[in-house]
This record gives sequence, C-alpha cells and structure tokens, in this order.
Amino acid sequence: MSTVKLLLKIYGNKERALHSAEVLVNNELKELDASAEFSVSEDNWLLANVKGEDSEFALNFLASEFGTPVQELKENEVYQGVIHRILENEMIVDVGTLISIPQKDLAILGNGTAKQIALRFGIIGHLPVRIRISNEKTKQGSFTKQQADLWWSWKKSEQDRVIANAVTRSELKAAIKRTGHARDIYGIERLGLMEHMITCRENTDGPGIVAAIGRLVKGELGVIRTSD
Repeated sequence: MSTVKLLLKIYGNKERALHSAEVLVNNELKELDASAEFSVSEDNWLLANVKGEDSEFALNFLASEFGTPVQELKENEVYQGVIHRILENEMIVDVGTLISIPQKDLAILGNGTAKQIALRFGIIGHLPVRIRISNEKTKQGSFTKQQADLWWSWKKSEQDRVIANAVTRSELKAAIKRTGHARDIYGIERLGLMEHMITCRENTDGPGIVAAIGRLVKGELGVIRTSD
C-alpha cells in the first residue's frame, strides 16, 4: 500500500469532510484496479492509502488531479493552494507552506485593502486558488493572471454569485430549496472539496440569497455582486 498526501484540506466537520473526500476520490478511481483508504494528516490534508494493481498509476493520477502540498518552493513557479487567512493588508495562501500575498501584489484585483478586495470578489477561507511565487526566501507570491481573470469574469458577468465553504453540495441544495429560492438560481458548481459557487439568475440579488440561507449553512458565505 502506498500513500499520497492530497491538496484537499479537511476542516470544519471533519467526519463529513472526510466522507466527501472519500466519495470524490473514489469516483476518480472507479475505472482503475485500485482502492483507497483515507485518513487526515497532522496538518489536516487528506491522506489516500492506495492499493491494487494500478496503485502506482492511481497515486500519480490523484497527485495530478488534486495537487499535493509542497514544502520546497521555487521562485516564479505556479502552485495550487487554498486561502488560509485574509488580513487587512495581505492574504495568506496555504500550498503546504504558508505564502503571503501582500497588498502591493493585489493591485491586479483593483484598489482597496486585502479585506476590501476579498469582499468584492467573494474570496473566503479554503477557496482553491493558483499563485505564483515571487520570493521563495520571504515566502511571498501573487495570484496568477488566470486566477485574477477568472474572478474578474465572474464580477463582470450578468449574474451575482455566492461562494460557500464547509458545506456539501447536497446540503447547499437543501438550504436553497428550503428557503424557496430554487427558481432564483441557475445552479451550483463545485470549486473544491467543500467549496461551491451558486450562480444566481439575472434578476436575483446575491446578498438576498446569503441572507436567506445563512442560518442554514454553517460555513462562510461570500458574494460577488455584478452591480458594484
């Protein structure tokens, strides 16, 4: 049996998050002669213990599909990570190592403090992102142009969007249905393990959806308003 640490953070209700991870990863392995057992590392990443005839291929495939946490950084390299913290003048991204994105490197997302920018684009904790290392010694980086372009495309579209973390897709759908807003949204898109995006219809107000489902969803909710 071989083990790979995947860039899937297990947080919040860890039992529920681990179950979601099992479903997600096992779905990727269904065509292979490989099976996996799952646990959580000391730093809360998902550990997949894989066995079977295709185990070596499966390990490489899972590492490619989900990414792996890294400790040794290379300057100018691009890494997958998740939002760790949002401070007044910087955002911290966890790629396996904590990377600071200082205020000056957030200009690609417009004016304002890091917290103001996060509010503008619905950036919340644990959101999957891609960053480029600008200084490996000081552990600083910036969001890639592709990452910034994605956020701007959401911002400039005709629909408000709501970002949610620490929730499964079925729980999010249940909250929307329970509050009578099923007809007000186009759909729900998975962004990460427990991170999803609700796309509203053209005349639906994103903050209104947040207000309606907030009491039913235990995680954070961010909103991207097209009118701002």
